[in-house]
Amino acid sequence: MKVLVVGSGGREHALVWKLARSPRVNRLYCAPGNAGTAGLAENVELKAGDVPGLVRFAKQEKIGLVVIGPEEPLCLGLTDELATAGIRAFGPSKAAARLEGDKAFAKHLMQQSSVPTADARIFDKFRDAKTYIASREAGVVVKAAGLAAGKGVIVCDDPADAIMALERIMVHREFGPAGDRVLVEEKLVGTEVSVLAFVDEHTIYLMENTQDHKAAGEGDTGPNTGGMGAYSPTPVPDERTIHQIESEILVPIIDALHTDGVSYCGILYAGLMLTAGGPKVLEFNCRFGDPETQPLLMRLRTDLLDVIEAVQANRLDQITLDWDPRPAMCVVMSSGGYPGPYEVGKEITGLESAATVEDTVVFHAGTRQAGQRILTAGGRVLGVTAMGDTLQAARDRCYQAVDRIQFDGAYCRRDIGAKALAPTR
Repeated sequence: MKVLVVGSGGREHALVWKLARSPRVNRLYCAPGNAGTAGLAENVELKAGDVPGLVRFAKQEKIGLVVIGPEEPLCLGLTDELATAGIRAFGPSKAAARLEGDKAFAKHLMQQSSVPTADARIFDKFRDAKTYIASREAGVVVKAAGLAAGKGVIVCDDPADAIMALERIMVHREFGPAGDRVLVEEKLVGTEVSVLAFVDEHTIYLMENTQDHKAAGEGDTGPNTGGMGAYSPTPVPDERTIHQIESEILVPIIDALHTDGVSYCGILYAGLMLTAGGPKVLEFNCRFGDPETQPLLMRLRTDLLDVIEAVQANRLDQITLDWDPRPAMCVVMSSGGYPGPYEVGKEITGLESAATVEDTVVFHAGTRQAGQRILTAGGRVLGVTAMGDTLQAARDRCYQAVDRIQFDGAYCRRDIGAKALAPTR
């Protein structure tokens, strides 16, 4: 089968890496891909948001399956357009992807279906939002309602900070049209976790637990990013809480979409805060998370193509996911300054040495090839991912590989997974 993966980040490199291991995949393409995907697939010079171009290419090359990585093409309706052209795609429809693409819509849907989430107000005028924030006494979270590449969420410790965040979003237009509307939410306190599930029209099948590290700085300080590292499995949530998440969050939100006539098939990602009052939703995503995908797919033993086809055929209940019991961890190496302004075009060295660390894969994210050299081409540059018999062993391998890689301005958090290890030290 010919398979096309859409996207250019670490998540897409991990998807290509995993699909390349399927005996039924005989040719792989990635659009637009990166320097890492080029070693496993044929990169195609088409942007992820170029829906007509991607449909045209898939028809021309007789692609059997398109796996959509990022949120933009999902929200633009790539799945729908491919279906119209008679091409199978893995990812929810445009209507279903509103759950990620429109935070105001998602918040309304959660409130209507009694899904536990942070209290929030929605504003489309700067003046009204500013007045509301000024009336608050505690910190809040200010969110751009539209797609902002994982960076449109600003956690504020006090109302003054929140007003400055509001100015960044609605006045200075830091996130473009995504900031036309904002959500002002209560600031939840607890442990943040990611729960991902495969979903077809009848079944929700949860994957293993993962935990992302959103903040740029160690100790969960600094601005939010697309994710600076992740590991799986996690010590929390426990089995009882997992059942609660499934029954009180995932099932009701899928049912609410079905009630509105929207069928959901693909990946459902719930970013959650485990608060003293139980799990509450921070956000929903309609695709694999990045960097959660990297450790998850390293641990998944089941052929990913088999799982995808089970979702598409509505027979997910007939599949059993087989997971390697060993923990896996991903450490993101970013360009200096990310998620703020950063420079690109820096040469990366040490990749071959890092790849020799046992049970380690270096997934590329923001990279490009220039002749024999590999250069930085984005904020998050690499996702160094390793497995080990223990989380500490996986962590040691990650940082051993990280220390072999060099590029000007390279930065990574040195505390990925530290909280999970603290009780055992």
